[in-house]
Amino acid sequence: MSDDLKQRALAYHAEPAPGKIATAITKPCEDQNDLSLAYTPGVAAPVREIAANPQNAYRYTGKGNLVAVVTDGSAVLGLGNVGALAGKPVMEGKGVLFKRFADVDVFDIEVDAETPEQFIDTVACIAPTFGGINLEDIAAPHCFAIEKALIERLDIPVFHDDQHGTAIIIAAGLLNAIELQGKTLEQVKIVCVGAGAAGIASMRLLATLGMPKQNLTLVDRIGVVHSGRDDLNEYKREFARDTDERTLADAMNGADVFIGVSGPDILSEAVLMSMAAKPVVFALSNPDPEIRPQVALAARDDLIMATGRSDYPNQVNNVLGFPFIFRGALDVQARKINAEMAAAAVHALCDLTREPVPQAVLDAYGLDSLNFGPDYIIPKPIDERLIDVVPPAVARAAVDSGVARQAYPDHYPKS
Repeated sequence: MSDDLKQRALAYHAEPAPGKIATAITKPCEDQNDLSLAYTPGVAAPVREIAANPQNAYRYTGKGNLVAVVTDGSAVLGLGNVGALAGKPVMEGKGVLFKRFADVDVFDIEVDAETPEQFIDTVACIAPTFGGINLEDIAAPHCFAIEKALIERLDIPVFHDDQHGTAIIIAAGLLNAIELQGKTLEQVKIVCVGAGAAGIASMRLLATLGMPKQNLTLVDRIGVVHSGRDDLNEYKREFARDTDERTLADAMNGADVFIGVSGPDILSEAVLMSMAAKPVVFALSNPDPEIRPQVALAARDDLIMATGRSDYPNQVNNVLGFPFIFRGALDVQARKINAEMAAAAVHALCDLTREPVPQAVLDAYGLDSLNFGPDYIIPKPIDERLIDVVPPAVARAAVDSGVARQAYPDHYPKS
């Protein structure tokens, strides 16, 4: 980070008031009558209604539009285990994105927990406040157990964005990219480098969407995740293959797809050249990708590429997913975010990419035109149509799969 960017970022967070989010009053509070309704004695009426039927909390409080963004600070961005308090600026930033893109309210919660069990108990105890829980920046492999335990204990959506948010955006972009390359998910050979939260969740989602597990090779810091290794945790073992391949170079020979959620400069030009014709490369390490687009595209003119950066085409950005996924889940008071809802979000994003791009999006990016193709396989984050497309798809999937408490909203599209 340059000194100029550092100073501007610090000033942005400190002035004119510290932080990026605040609470707001949503009802009149101007006179004694208002006060008597907002607090005592009037507030006793909704208290009694909720005590009689907890579902009434959705009617009389902000619970139904309130998400907790929760971290233990163990894996904050690319900064590592900086601790719960140091993660607060990121959690506040997540709150900004929720509110800006989907009008979802957020309390950021930083939990100073010594063990996963302590973290789980803390989040479970405060869960009645919220309509949903967004887990954030929690290191693998603990993140898997934490999410699983909370999903089992709670009756509101629990969503680890570093897992499922990333997976949904990767899947949407990948389905479009491999179609443009004349291939299908059922036939492509995929190599995923990075066996943490994002890598494991992405491969699970692709398997749900139709990827045969035998077509996937997972690579971690040691090398290929194969069945002969005795150092694999239960999550890696799920994808261990019976193979003689041991290195990334071995796995990449003839591969159709490379997905990198690991670190900078992992993929060399020589290994890239060993891939099959018309390959797809998702180099998502941020800020420095596994291979730089200018290097990859100079080496191969039959390549479709995506990164995690906004200054290259095809940015895989989680803001395309989590605000709108929660919006749809909250609008039907979903008990969870399940595989059907994730798949619905994937297909909604895929389909939106094929629609004509609004002029406002072109103007924002200084473009004369933008059409579905190698440089546009996924919507832009500022596309205002996202709020009209993704939440209804997620809500419909929640209703159809039986996890919604409320009917599909009248203000949503009927088909």
